[in-house]
Amino acid sequence: MSMSQLHSKLASLLSKAQHTVVFTGAGCSTEAGIPDFRSRDGWWQKIDPAMLANPHAIYAHYPLFHGFYAYRVEQLRSITPHAGHRVLADWQTRGLVKHLITQNVDGLHQMAGNRDVIELHGTIRNFRCHECQCAVSESQFLSAEPCPRCGAEQRLRANVVMFGESLPSAALEMAQTCLQATDLVLVIGSSLQVYPANQLPQICRGPKVLINNEPVGGDAGHFDLFIEGTAGEVLLQVNQLLDESVL
Repeated sequence: MSMSQLHSKLASLLSKAQHTVVFTGAGCSTEAGIPDFRSRDGWWQKIDPAMLANPHAIYAHYPLFHGFYAYRVEQLRSITPHAGHRVLADWQTRGLVKHLITQNVDGLHQMAGNRDVIELHGTIRNFRCHECQCAVSESQFLSAEPCPRCGAEQRLRANVVMFGESLPSAALEMAQTCLQATDLVLVIGSSLQVYPANQLPQICRGPKVLINNEPVGGDAGHFDLFIEGTAGEVLLQVNQLLDESVL
């Protein structure tokens, strides 16, 4: 199929579906200026994730651990949702999308206007003590203050899921429930490499669509439709077709 035919096919699927679930990964954030950790040019090629993004680093390399996450937190201050984020928020408002599940921790979907976002990997927008789970402010984390409850030093962290940690059970259960009820799943910008999140789209019994800026190996074969491109450009084109079909 040509690119225009692929866009038309997706627009048709969206207009006919009764319960569409969108599932987003890092590729849905890169256009906003957030580095992708897993693409060919991503940060994972430059920084060893096993050294920083795991609970052991809090004890063994806290200054490096803290610097890594503090940089990411401060970077978000200048980043806003892109056009693709806004399209997804509009689709939810219009009833074209019922639920949005994300592997991203940046909160851009909520900033764009999406409601009740299921965050599989937590959020980098709030923070806690690793020892006693006490909630702390962003400024307390950035200053690397001792925990205000238990007094532990160099133990504050973002509420993100790191390597070796389980996904939040409530978020995982909600995602599974939504996908069991869906008749269309739209996966956007996910490498489909992180277990168990990469297994979730296959729960959908209806059509499965993948939008990604680069091939993702054999996983694309599990989808009924694959559109290669950035989230923003594809979603804007499909949205235009949906608007034209209404007129």
